[in-house]
Amino acid sequence: MNLYINNIPQEWIVRGGIMFRKMRNIETAFQHVRGFTIVLTVGYFITIGYIVYQTRSLITTIQNRLYILYNGKVLEATATDRKDNLAVEARDHVKTFHQYFFTLAPDDKVIQGNLAKALYLADGSAKKEYDNLSENGYYANIIAGNVSQQVQTDSVSIDLRSYPYHFRFFGTQTIIRTTSTVTRSLVTEGELRSVSRSDNNPHGFLIQRWITLDNKDLKIVNH
Repeated sequence: MNLYINNIPQEWIVRGGIMFRKMRNIETAFQHVRGFTIVLTVGYFITIGYIVYQTRSLITTIQNRLYILYNGKVLEATATDRKDNLAVEARDHVKTFHQYFFTLAPDDKVIQGNLAKALYLADGSAKKEYDNLSENGYYANIIAGNVSQQVQTDSVSIDLRSYPYHFRFFGTQTIIRTTSTVTRSLVTEGELRSVSRSDNNPHGFLIQRWITLDNKDLKIVNH
């Protein structure tokens, strides 16, 4: 037997209430699904953006890495603007030149090899000094007397305020003979100008107007 409320069967009212609750539940579920979808989509785009950013950063890092071959070894370097390392490169160029020019052994091939490397780093002023020493028999005496010569760099000052860059080298020269070891001061100066880099001149500098300011005995030790 059906009951009537305001001429509407109670059963209809109950069914309607159930359907209304179901619709509310469906709408609530849809809102939850939509909210979850939005959160998932936003999270997806954030993740993609982060991956793209990290990928670009990695590519930039890889592109800024250089690998150079030095004395048969592969070394990693960082690509930067030259002006960031100008003073460092200039000092190392001057240091390398003096090491090649003044590191000698009683062997003509060693002498010629070192001097050839040194002369790639300087202009005619270094060649003129080499010619003078050669004409005076300096290298021949080294070979004949079994003399070894080394140079130690104490410091190199570079003035980058004007171009070409003025430098001054301070070092200690050691001459080892059969009967004695002589320690001498070595002070030189000159200028650096920029040239193209090459295998023989990796720093891209050339020493010019090079002169020796001081080269006197500091200590003599007899054997």
